[in-house]
Amino acid sequence: MNKPEAKQRIEKLKKEINHHRYLYHVLDKQEISDAALDSLKHELYKLEQDFPEFITPDSPTQRVGGRALEKFAKVAHQNPMLSIEDVFEFKEVQAWQERLRKLVPSARFDYYAEIKMDGLAVALIYQDGVLTTGATRGDGKMGEDVTQNIKTIEAIPLKLHQPSRKELDDFYKKAGPDFKKHILEDFIARGFRGRLEARGEAFMRKDVFEKLNKEQAKNDLPEFANPRNAAAGSIRQIEPKITAARQLDFFAYDLVTEHGQANHEQEHELMKLLGIKTCSLNARCRGLEDIEKFHEKIRARRSKLDFWIDGVVVNVNNNQLFKKLGVVGKAHRAMIAYKFPAEQATTVVREVRWQVGRTGAITPVAVMDPVFIAGTTVTHATLHNFDEIQRLGVKIGDTVIIEKAGDIIPKVLKVLPKLRTGKEKEIRAPKKCPICAGPVTRRPGEVAIYCKSKNCFAQEARNIMHFVSRKAFNIDGLGRKIVEQLISYGLIANAADLFILTQGDIEPLERFAEKSAKNLISAIDKAKDISLARFIYSLGIRHAGEETAIDLAQNFGTLQNIINAPLDELEAVPDIGEVVAKSIHQYFKDEKNQKLIQQLIRNGVRIEPVKLRQDQPWRGKTFVLTGSLESMTRDHAKAEIRARGGNVSSSVSQQTDFVVAGSDPGSKYDKAKKLGVKILSEKAFLKMME
Repeated sequence: MNKPEAKQRIEKLKKEINHHRYLYHVLDKQEISDAALDSLKHELYKLEQDFPEFITPDSPTQRVGGRALEKFAKVAHQNPMLSIEDVFEFKEVQAWQERLRKLVPSARFDYYAEIKMDGLAVALIYQDGVLTTGATRGDGKMGEDVTQNIKTIEAIPLKLHQPSRKELDDFYKKAGPDFKKHILEDFIARGFRGRLEARGEAFMRKDVFEKLNKEQAKNDLPEFANPRNAAAGSIRQIEPKITAARQLDFFAYDLVTEHGQANHEQEHELMKLLGIKTCSLNARCRGLEDIEKFHEKIRARRSKLDFWIDGVVVNVNNNQLFKKLGVVGKAHRAMIAYKFPAEQATTVVREVRWQVGRTGAITPVAVMDPVFIAGTTVTHATLHNFDEIQRLGVKIGDTVIIEKAGDIIPKVLKVLPKLRTGKEKEIRAPKKCPICAGPVTRRPGEVAIYCKSKNCFAQEARNIMHFVSRKAFNIDGLGRKIVEQLISYGLIANAADLFILTQGDIEPLERFAEKSAKNLISAIDKAKDISLARFIYSLGIRHAGEETAIDLAQNFGTLQNIINAPLDELEAVPDIGEVVAKSIHQYFKDEKNQKLIQQLIRNGVRIEPVKLRQDQPWRGKTFVLTGSLESMTRDHAKAEIRARGGNVSSSVSQQTDFVVAGSDPGSKYDKAKKLGVKILSEKAFLKMME
């Protein structure tokens, strides 16, 4: 951004921020969320830091205001740790209750509401009253044994509390007549004989999180993005001493095993009786009105709490009814997570890509300036369909409010038209498929645009799979399912898009968590430096395999030399005939392919040129390798031959000059003897190299 553009943007931002400040503080009105307004202020602050000459006294930024493990063993959960369905509005809570009433019309519904911690779900198993196993949720059916780390959390008892008679009597008064006293009395009298499983959330308090990040920064280590990641990373430390130093806390939310309880509220009181920590904010709700009051109460107290929460969990209180309602998909019907309003932020739309899904549906995805939202940095947001683009009135170059709610990627919520400069561009619906350039159609009664070709999606997936394969960019962790997922959600439209992905773009996807997302981004960054031969191979040029790519690299040295090479020069390369040369020549003349290469380089790919030896004593000589070499690998030997100007062939013919024979040579050795081709032992080959 140049100075005039920066000045214009700063003035527009100041005007927009002051407008919303006036609405909120003077007229008691609000058009955008606090988070969105904060995002605008942050952008203004960063611009003023870059262009301090435009800071004025009236700028909003100038306002003065008040032991070690080798690995983790697997643990099978006796009862699956299922997911929870998310809802974001009270009408969705009402619709949830209506669905439950239809399933069990005669039931009387009351609920138990809990705060939804932003931490890591763990299961605690007590055998005969002693903590024997602590496990992560994992995939719900199989978790990891993190017992040694769980034991470092002071809030988790290593042994169940033995209640006094008075404590028991007080508990029974609270629990009510439907609690089965004899089961609990027997359990306690027999010294807690048997199994007790409690589940809850390990989390990190705000002051501990802030202290940890200060330590990370002090030691030049990356800071944790959010407390959930910090808690998860702490629990999964191989060295328990590190977990202990992180000072994690814990709240229990479920008692899985039967000990006399008839409802969820009794479970919480029983866990407290036995010394397992629960949250005092949780409460019974007689109906929907109580749920909404509880939600609003907790939301109001959210910022004052010394731990992070992101909503409330509402359970059908009666355990028998809870079980009767059963499971749908991977979640209990009788439980929902009533989330707080999603985080919002502002950013600028730089491009709109039309991505093709498995069904052929073509949907728009906004590519934006990177923005930090809900603990991660993202660069993509869904626009759903062309009708939604028209409804929002969004243009390329617009400043927009994005929201990270239940979607896989954030969505564009609103356009801020007052921040327009006049350079914004209209978004037009595609007239042809962005992948195969084939015809598109819009089915009657549907808003989606479709590609008519059934093989389109699979074709692009195959192209990208070739690009990331071992002999090309060799990006570890990018299997077919991951590639298809990235295409389906519009995160990549071609191979070049891989290099601008952020951890926040892919962390919400299925099969990903913080560590796996971080590892994939690291693998992509590492792959940016690539040899010329591997780069050429990655492009998937028709008829140009690995050996052809190596021949091109060795003969031309740089990518630009190959691109500029006339057809006759390509044909002059040994082992590249007329058909292959024509295919290579046409590929580099194609405008679409040129744009892809430019995009790859623009996105950070660095192609290493081949350093051609000035003296090439083996120029024009063809070598064939057979048998096993002891002093070097087959690939190393090929590289040495090519560095000296020689060519490597896979078959022996009259045109072969030398056959290098290692131990246990095959049929190529016999054919060389028959044709009278000179055979070199490995020792002779090494001497020839000198």
